[in-house]
Amino acid sequence: MSATWHSNTPPPRVSAFGVAGWARVAFKGLALSSLVFGGLAILLLARLLERPLCGAQRPVTPFITVFVCRNALRILGIRLDLRGSFSPEASAIVANHSSWLDIFVLNAVKRVYFVSKAEVAAWPGIGWLARATGTVFIERSRAQAADQALLFQSRLNAGHRLLFFPEGTSSDGLRVLPFKTTLFAAFFSDELREQMLIQPVSVQYKAPHGADKRFYGWWGDMDFGPHLLAVLAASNQGSVTVTYQTPLRVADYHDRKSLSAACEDAVRRGYDADA
Repeated sequence: MSATWHSNTPPPRVSAFGVAGWARVAFKGLALSSLVFGGLAILLLARLLERPLCGAQRPVTPFITVFVCRNALRILGIRLDLRGSFSPEASAIVANHSSWLDIFVLNAVKRVYFVSKAEVAAWPGIGWLARATGTVFIERSRAQAADQALLFQSRLNAGHRLLFFPEGTSSDGLRVLPFKTTLFAAFFSDELREQMLIQPVSVQYKAPHGADKRFYGWWGDMDFGPHLLAVLAASNQGSVTVTYQTPLRVADYHDRKSLSAACEDAVRRGYDADA
């Protein structure tokens, strides 16, 4: 399991919001919470029928998640720009990780299931939401590679497209951290290697005009609450660009390290294009 990333410079200072800022917090916060928890209620009700009829397959509920996430970005006012094309043949996606906003951004494009470290399942609120939306929880350990391969295979066989953050932690949004190779070992099992295509995806935020370039980044010991309030209170918002790269076939690589390096290079190319 990777450690949390820490920057050598302090995070952006949050200025006092003022009356207008707090008004935006109240309005957007109410709209966002209504959307998220209302959507979650509908998803759970739909899952009551979907589970006994379809088992592990989820033909309906992921569309609810996509709807919620697209409209969450609209409420926040963050523009979403897409580049490249999403590959329907890819069974997994790897992306850089900058912020809690990545969950909305990447779910707003296509139906995906995040792969997350096991301790997230115990986090108040966030863990519950993650479980409800089908997040795959794993231990980041080479010793667990065989078990992870079986878990991934069962989810892929159910038609789930899995999304990984190989950096293992989020950053300030100004860089791509080195990829950890541990997760890639599971893809080289006999059951997965020949069938798997992995699509690298670059996610790059552009801060609001005049704001710190790290405005959307969330890392280190930063608290979630103040960061959320700062995003809600902003009088203008920036944008996020999602760039889809050419999928990579696992069978074309000798081992997890070469595959990880190829995925990292692809993510960096897409990320640096707008730097």
